[in-house]
Amino acid sequence: MESLGIHRDSELSISLVDEDEMSALHVRWMDEPGATDVLSFPMDEMKPHSAAQGPGMVGDIVLCPDFAVKQAKDAGHSLQEELELLTVHGVLHLLGYDHRESEEKKVMFGLQEEFLGKWRSKA
Repeated sequence: MESLGIHRDSELSISLVDEDEMSALHVRWMDEPGATDVLSFPMDEMKPHSAAQGPGMVGDIVLCPDFAVKQAKDAGHSLQEELELLTVHGVLHLLGYDHRESEEKKVMFGLQEEFLGKWRSKA
């Protein structure tokens, strides 16, 4: 988040839920049925590289490991790697990135891969 200009003292909440809870959240907040892998709920409308941005509440990310384990298997990597990807994906959503349009997707997924690469090279 610091590389996107978010103050290092900003707060972020990450919750892990089962498929039933994720399905309920997905219906309640997105009006879409069934579980999903990650949901993001921004709080202070923090944006990347905003001038004079102090610490704030970035928002909440909700992950569903039960759902993610299936995706990890399909992608041929570990659950850990999938949860790392989903966490970065969720943070980018909190900061206003999206992937509805092809150009948006190119930017967001490019950042996602860049950040994951940096994270994993330090591990």
